Amino acid sequence: MQPVRRTSLIAQVTDQLRAEIRSGRWAVGSRIPTEPELTELTGTGRNTVREAVQALVHAGMLERRQGSGTYVTAISDLGGTLAKYFADAQQRDVLELRQALDTTAARLAAQRRDESDIATLLRLLEERRQAWDEENTAPIDADVELHRAIVVASHNAVYLEFYDSLLPVIEQGIRTHTAKSGDSFHAEHAELVHAIIDGDPERAARAAKCFLSSLIAEYPDY
Repeated sequence: MQPVRRTSLIAQVTDQLRAEIRSGRWAVGSRIPTEPELTELTGTGRNTVREAVQALVHAGMLERRQGSGTYVTAISDLGGTLAKYFADAQQRDVLELRQALDTTAARLAAQRRDESDIATLLRLLEERRQAWDEENTAPIDADVELHRAIVVASHNAVYLEFYDSLLPVIEQGIRTHTAKSGDSFHAEHAELVHAIIDGDPERAARAAKCFLSSLIAEYPDY
């Protein structure tokens, strides 16, 4: 038997790390284990782990943040490519795309949400409300989590992967808007969530569309 070539070992570890991301065990936005933890997880050396992580950074699935760690930015190579593309897009263009996605996701979620989805949406809605008074990034994180949970409740894996590729630019847009206006949109988010919980697709879609229309209106038309 021929010895395993190092390049093959790196590819195997890269696939192993990719599988952790795709399975959801390492969610988009979360920090992956440290390098020592990854060496223990994979049973390989630090250099192999480092190169495997770098391969996923190049693919756009991971992002290194100085002094903080390495974070998941997409669940696939395609999602990473889309994330890079959307990073340079105009905010109005992103909002218009997001309106189409969020409106359909809200309608599907109202049709397909289960008891677990309902519990998650209620929890995240309350966490978002509570976090709004904190002077840090908690309200933004909570807002992003809530909107992503609505897409999760649509039970459409392709929709979720595409939405995840938008998350970094969505988060930046929320951050910019919050810093500028300070609007909480508590009532709008509550209406959206409860329309989904009540199983009313048209009401949910209308709530999502109206909410994002108000954001789009802040940007000049072409």
